[in-house]
Amino acid sequence: YGNFIDDLRLYVRGGTGGMGYPRLGGEGGRGGDVWFVAQERTTLKSIKQGYPQKRFVAGTGANSSVKALKGEKGKDCEVHVPPGISVLCDDGKQIGELNAAGDRFLAARGGLGGSLATNFMPCKGQRRIVLLDLKLIADVGLVGFPNAGKSSLLSTISHAKPEIANYAFTTIQPELGKIMYEDYKQILVADLPGLIEGAHANKGMGHKFLKHVERTRQLLLVVDISGFQLSTKTQFRTAFQTILLLTKELELYKQELLTKPALLALNKMDLPCAKDNLKELKKQLQNPQDFVHLLQEEMIPANIPEFKNIIPISTYTGEGIEELKACIRKSIDEEADQENEEYRKKKLLLLRTSE
Repeated sequence: YGNFIDDLRLYVRGGTGGMGYPRLGGEGGRGGDVWFVAQERTTLKSIKQGYPQKRFVAGTGANSSVKALKGEKGKDCEVHVPPGISVLCDDGKQIGELNAAGDRFLAARGGLGGSLATNFMPCKGQRRIVLLDLKLIADVGLVGFPNAGKSSLLSTISHAKPEIANYAFTTIQPELGKIMYEDYKQILVADLPGLIEGAHANKGMGHKFLKHVERTRQLLLVVDISGFQLSTKTQFRTAFQTILLLTKELELYKQELLTKPALLALNKMDLPCAKDNLKELKKQLQNPQDFVHLLQEEMIPANIPEFKNIIPISTYTGEGIEELKACIRKSIDEEADQENEEYRKKKLLLLRTSE
């Protein structure tokens, strides 16, 4: 997975409380807390490099004294993490999420200071091992089998410079790029490592790839119009079969992924026979049930996807690229309008119920 880190185990411990003062009934200060705070331009790699021991311990509470019967609270420890983090316990149970810059999560609470209730003895802070699991947040996620041209497409529509070559696994880590529009609107696109058949069962890059699809608002399936074959040992798949297999992988990993709005980009339209393949594919997508027998039964998805737009493109000649950018923009804007309308309806409903 290269230098990209998308999960990290940390040890966190809240501070111990301060000693109480029995003679005057003084109360020790509470131990400091450990907080995770989401911050832009932070990476899990920078945390690992900055804190190689991966231990975060908050400050101890001040002891109670004649001068200060109520001891001061210990210093909090703040760990800056990138947005898009899920916080998991050591047993894999999710205990928190940080989705936007400024979000905070209490990772370990400080112990109580010594008081009458504790016989003036301080309590130790909470301690645990947590896993930070990063899922990239992007407007659009590029989904496709290796060598479909996702990296080329990302470099064509945005300012990203991913590695591009003519072998299957070019992308071994997620790449982010921004589509810039004339009215200064920006749309974030993520090119994610290539799926292979069986990715839902963690084959190839499996879950390393699929978990990043969860946080994208929309999907853009990128398919080679001439079909796909991973190697000489694997079976050749037509463009139609490729679409069904991609859908099946998403469905087996997490059914909810297929509720996201989806676009379809048919790449490599500059190749010979591309127009004939396109004609055939459109016929198959209009009546998919007549052609699903081309795949084995266990590879057929429960629901055939309905694409908002199907755009033939060529990253080599530039054909269809502007149309694709316009379709992405329209689809994102429509979704935003829908969300605003739903929010407005909820507000109106709340006002009516309160009246």
